[in-house]
Amino acid sequence: MANAKNPKVDAYIAKAAPFAQPILNAIRERVLASGVELEETLKWNSPSWTHEGKLLCGMGAFKAHCVFGFWHKDMQVELAKLGKSKVGVGGIHRERLVDLSEVPSAAAMKKLMKKAAELALSDKPAMKRSVPKPEAQVPADLERALALNKAAAAHFHAFTPGKRREYIDWITGAKRDTTRLARLEQAIEWIAAGKSRHWKYESC
Repeated sequence: MANAKNPKVDAYIAKAAPFAQPILNAIRERVLASGVELEETLKWNSPSWTHEGKLLCGMGAFKAHCVFGFWHKDMQVELAKLGKSKVGVGGIHRERLVDLSEVPSAAAMKKLMKKAAELALSDKPAMKRSVPKPEAQVPADLERALALNKAAAAHFHAFTPGKRREYIDWITGAKRDTTRLARLEQAIEWIAAGKSRHWKYESC
């Protein structure tokens, strides 16, 4: 199936300077005919092409020149094979074009586009490293209650940081003083018995 043209790109080219229009049209035709399945769109108000959601390349027109380039950093190696000079701007490796003869040939464009798609799909999203939460600060009233109950203090300090946090969050989350005091007393009783905050549900 042939790649579909986006009317917004037609409008973009129509507004470009007369010298730029044949350059832009040639780039567009060769990109779309490269054999790579593409979606034609506008990115940052410039014609661009994506493959399976990955941005591959884009072009633009200025007062005295056009640009065309690829977003993957390793495409500069492929461009160098064509003897092109790179202009690195905002992550894109772009070619400065002022004449139709400078547009990569249809055969060259096929190789470039296939390589760009291959590189884009080979990139794996970076794994997000989970950052452990800092140790929860023990409120003063809980510290005092633990100091008066050696068994509770021993179990509390033996708990994992997560289990300690569950009790701390439960106590400090009380909106009324009476509720907080009741939770504190209940917490000390459970902690002294070596029970976690949600001990009732652990065997369910």
